[in-house]
Amino acid sequence: MTHTRYAAQVTLSHGHRSASLGGITVRNRRLVLLWLRRQALRLADGHGCGGTVRDAAPNDVRPVLFRSSDAPEGLRFWATDGRRQDDAIRTLEAGFPLQFTVLDPAVELSLTLAGWHGSPAGHP
Repeated sequence: MTHTRYAAQVTLSHGHRSASLGGITVRNRRLVLLWLRRQALRLADGHGCGGTVRDAAPNDVRPVLFRSSDAPEGLRFWATDGRRQDDAIRTLEAGFPLQFTVLDPAVELSLTLAGWHGSPAGHP
């Protein structure tokens, strides 16, 4: 019996360089979305705290120090807006990869939250 797996990852990019802040593999798309929402809120809540994020769980991503409030506000909005969350779960249900990116224009960083059906190696 094969098990359906989903993966998620948070990536930080600057120019042509990028680095994974962490990721997870779970058994269903709802868990992917819950994990991505948790990471978005944790990263947004860490803004103004020197990048320190409390209540870290073993699979949580590393914190990011944002220089502007644009990225944290975008993360929080995506994680708490019902319509965007409905769109996200429908995207995963349809078998498409989910991707959401916020920018920190002060230092030209982008932070991408991604989820997809398959293994971490199968990142779209």
